[in-house]
Amino acid sequence: MSLNKKSVDDINVKGRRVLVRCDFNVPLKGGEITDETRITAALPTIQKLMNDGGKVILCSHLGKVKNGPNEGESLAPVAKRLSEKLGKEVTFVADYHVTGEEATAAVAAMKEGDVVLLQNTRFRGAEETKNGEEFSKELAELADDYVCDAFGSSHRAHASVAGVTKYITEKGGSNVVGYLMQKEIDFLGNAVENPVRPFVAILGGAKVADKLNVISNLLEKCDTLIIGGGMAYTFLKAKGYEIGLSLVDDTKIDYCKEMMEKAEQLGKKLLLPVDSVTIKEFPNPIDAPVDAEVYEVANMPADREGCDIGPKTRELYAEAVKTAKTVVWNGPMGVFENPTLAKGTIAVAEALAETDATTIIGGGDSAAAVNQLGFADKMSHISTGGGASLEFLEGKELPGVVVADDK
Repeated sequence: MSLNKKSVDDINVKGRRVLVRCDFNVPLKGGEITDETRITAALPTIQKLMNDGGKVILCSHLGKVKNGPNEGESLAPVAKRLSEKLGKEVTFVADYHVTGEEATAAVAAMKEGDVVLLQNTRFRGAEETKNGEEFSKELAELADDYVCDAFGSSHRAHASVAGVTKYITEKGGSNVVGYLMQKEIDFLGNAVENPVRPFVAILGGAKVADKLNVISNLLEKCDTLIIGGGMAYTFLKAKGYEIGLSLVDDTKIDYCKEMMEKAEQLGKKLLLPVDSVTIKEFPNPIDAPVDAEVYEVANMPADREGCDIGPKTRELYAEAVKTAKTVVWNGPMGVFENPTLAKGTIAVAEALAETDATTIIGGGDSAAAVNQLGFADKMSHISTGGGASLEFLEGKELPGVVVADDK
């Protein structure tokens, strides 16, 4: 996958209609936005296009939209917040059809520097089906050029992410990436394809199954692979250790053995926990007080569950990070939502915060952990897309990146 893509800096949008796919999938409670990080992140691209005299048409999905269009998943609250942040009225097209007469009229009335926000793209139904072809055409009819700035959706070949580009190209328009997408490509793409070495990758989270291809791909790219979180126990069981009541995927034991062999053949370090923080019963609620005991992995009791890496492992992992020039981290080291079981995740976050390496957090739970624990401003880059960043780390081609014009 070529990562050298044209961006908003490479096109002249003066007087042109520019469709921008954003990620406004924000959390709502009672119609109010509870976290506006994604709106703030989209502003630089929008402001650039406005200042250059473009007519800026924004689109995004919101929520999962299981039972058809509903006011609870309308983008109206986003339009209101955007207007406040841009200091300019954003015209909201409330039409559930998204690209109907109301949208056409709103776009026709635009002047240079104006902003229109279309209704939730998911209100049109499954964007990736045949219905998506018609929708792609209609979106392209509204615009002259297209900008993808929604990395969190770039792994989906949907109408508003990838489908629309074919029709923009047909009418002689440009398909480029916005500043957010550019940043993701620069950090995540280059970390995997062209890292400054030593390159250390840290994988955590609950399931081995979620990270099968990531583990295999990163072993080929990195110098050291660190495994933590629930999935470490499947590796430990594959090494013949007693893991008690810990999370395990018995169908992936052989795969873990293969990966340990692969690391050895490639001369890569694969680090696994040497001790574990264990509990008798899982806390309910998740952040309730819990009694924990540390055991070396060779002496794990059969009636306890490992829920975090132990103090010796924390030290081992922090040491490995200290030598790195590039670090990618995806997935927490334990049940970080519980203060007693968050120490491993905190230790890794601290190690990343103290290093002068390029540190990249691959979205999802690790991004949540870094934000919650107060380390966000110490990281080089925190990815905005969980699923998309995982697929990037797997070495997959992302539809939203592939369709952008090459430089």
